[in-house]
Amino acid sequence: MIVTAVLAVALLAVAGVLRAALASLVRTHRADALHDAHEMAGADVAARLLEDRPGLQPAIGMVHTAVLITAGLVAAWSLTMAGLTGVVLAFALGMAGFILVFVGDAIPRSIGRTHPRLLAYRFSWLLKVARSIGDVANDIVADDELEVVTDGHDADDHQEIRLISSILDFSGTFVREVMVPRTDMVTIEVDKTSEHALSTIITHGFSRIPVTGDGIDDIKGIVYAKDLLKLMDEGASPVPIAEILRPAYFVPETKRVSDMLRDMQANQTHMAVVVDEFGGTSGIVTIEDLLEEIVGEITDEYDSEEPMVIAGLDGSLLVDGRLDVDELGTLVDVDLPAEDWDTVGGLVLGLAGRVPREGESFDIGHITITTVRVQGRRVAKVRVVRHDEEPVSEIEAS
Repeated sequence: MIVTAVLAVALLAVAGVLRAALASLVRTHRADALHDAHEMAGADVAARLLEDRPGLQPAIGMVHTAVLITAGLVAAWSLTMAGLTGVVLAFALGMAGFILVFVGDAIPRSIGRTHPRLLAYRFSWLLKVARSIGDVANDIVADDELEVVTDGHDADDHQEIRLISSILDFSGTFVREVMVPRTDMVTIEVDKTSEHALSTIITHGFSRIPVTGDGIDDIKGIVYAKDLLKLMDEGASPVPIAEILRPAYFVPETKRVSDMLRDMQANQTHMAVVVDEFGGTSGIVTIEDLLEEIVGEITDEYDSEEPMVIAGLDGSLLVDGRLDVDELGTLVDVDLPAEDWDTVGGLVLGLAGRVPREGESFDIGHITITTVRVQGRRVAKVRVVRHDEEPVSEIEAS
């Protein structure tokens, strides 16, 4: 009985500390954590956790709830082992539940909220462990849901199964993973005229283009092709773009695409400007980008864009630098590090530690990545060769 009582108290303490640390972390700004990283232990871990702020509470909250429930079960077992029965047992269980809720949740949460940063840094290791466990648990639940939904379907339902899988993955995807990066953005300066804007839109085939002031980090608004065409149809003289601007819709990199799609539908907007934590422009995202995460690439008869991956006859893959690192890892069956890079181009920059020259090669795992085209500071194309018996070209590329 003593052992179970001690175990219940220990679990309650862990739950309380975890709740306080989580409450402290969500009240901490990532910029503060980055600033404190050189002076305070645990601040660097907290900063990394805050990179995915929306996913913190679901993952860590699941672990906290599991610990609290376990503490309650152990406490109930301890009380029954003590020989309590009837009304006395019911009263004891009620008091135990009261203590669990207040000591394991309410009070620690209040303490954590009044001490941002401090508790988050001190117990960042515990938060990191809880986040990892919570993420694994969430992945298992998602996989089980997919298995239940698709169980019993034959090969003819392959497309439907892929669609269901994409929908389940959709909720865990962030805007930064689907956006058009700033290096690929087409913009127009605010001091240009409607005539110049129309020419740019016709050249690039876009229906909406961001308008900049003092550089790409200063987005003034969005110019719409339909507004320009209306002016042309009315025979009006060219006007400054500033007169026909529409407000830009700004979203953070860490916004989930499922929330983004709902917001776009509610606000009746088709384009958003993605900003980082410092307010700089990271890229843009359109409603088409979000829908492509579910149904795959959307093209029409006028699209001539090259595929992201081209399989060569020699067994190599010609890969666009914008391809997601995880997708390349799946294609070549190699576990590639994706913690610090979202794209293959970013991975190559990380491996080189600088902007590589065309023709440079880098070995990682069982593959060799060779830069084929470098545009400025961006790795645009690479060739990937896998060193084993099975040629890479036999892997399905999309």
